[in-house]
Amino acid sequence: MIAEAMRHGHLSADGSFSHRCRALLQETLGSPGVLIVHSCTAALELSALLLDLGPGDEIIMPSFSFVTTATSFVLRGATPVFVDIRPDTLNLDESRVEAAISDRTRAIVPVHYAGVGCDMRALGRIADTYSVPIVEDAAQGLGATHEGRPLGTIGALGALSFHETKNVTCGHGGALVINDERLIERAEVLRDKGTDRSRFVRGEIDRYTWTDLGSSYAISDLAAAFLWPQLQESAMITEHRRELWALYQNGFAEAEEAGLLRRPVVPDKCRHNAHMFYLLLPDGSARDRLIAELEAADINAVFHYVPLHSSPAGRRYGRVHGDLSVTNDTSSCLVRLPLWNDMTPGIVERVIDAVTEALPRTLSRASAHAG
Repeated sequence: MIAEAMRHGHLSADGSFSHRCRALLQETLGSPGVLIVHSCTAALELSALLLDLGPGDEIIMPSFSFVTTATSFVLRGATPVFVDIRPDTLNLDESRVEAAISDRTRAIVPVHYAGVGCDMRALGRIADTYSVPIVEDAAQGLGATHEGRPLGTIGALGALSFHETKNVTCGHGGALVINDERLIERAEVLRDKGTDRSRFVRGEIDRYTWTDLGSSYAISDLAAAFLWPQLQESAMITEHRRELWALYQNGFAEAEEAGLLRRPVVPDKCRHNAHMFYLLLPDGSARDRLIAELEAADINAVFHYVPLHSSPAGRRYGRVHGDLSVTNDTSSCLVRLPLWNDMTPGIVERVIDAVTEALPRTLSRASAHAG
């Protein structure tokens, strides 16, 4: 595919592979509009532009997220209002959102953590009541659904990621999913540096010019060529990852029953995409010791997310609403286990065995250290 893109001689934005990826995503997701962009960050920044956010405006989001969920809106002058997450799915706690809404609230930004959907029905009711749009951070959500609807297609806007850490990747890429048809035309302009170039390419006008805000958000066709075959195989990729995820989930059932750890929770109305598999240990000391034990066994396990509200920039640009104890506890206790597309069941079993062997030592040392 890379060679084909080079033969075409169109390596910049909006080449043939970019168009193929866009069409396939639009068909798969069932959304009226999809734009292929250079990152999920670009999709979120475009969302902030489309909503005309500025100083004094607020967005409601979880603190347990990657930094660009916040910075994309802070760049427009908006203030992130951090709300706690649910203890089961680690998603934005919908029961805490309404109390955080003010007359400055301009958007609700749920993050579908680990490819497990937030309670979009509950969030949708709140959004409708207060006439506030939802922007889904579905960076981890391609191939996952909530009540049968693909993540990223339920709010007014959705952002997908094709970063190298995601199930489907082109190294660095993303997509803006536009579910409100009224935003499609302007989204094209904003993506194309503030010009009406898309209309020119379609033959609707005889020249294009600068008409609005915008930036260079499009993806190169070379990157799209790398992405294209994976999008075609995304269902197969997802199913393979779900099989590996299920091995992990079954492999740690006894440890959870013994109270040694907690496994991920996937509500019945959600179909996850096995973006990651994580464990929650009893405390931070146990988590850190387990990571060290696995590293000694040549197994790369990592923590996930320092809460944004506790970061220097989070304190400067955002504010906290309510208690964030679940966010703080989760951050200190969560460990991500290896999971990648070419991983084999044998490797999963090796990781399970290593964790199971290390847990008694990890927990006893953690208890002794606490004592």
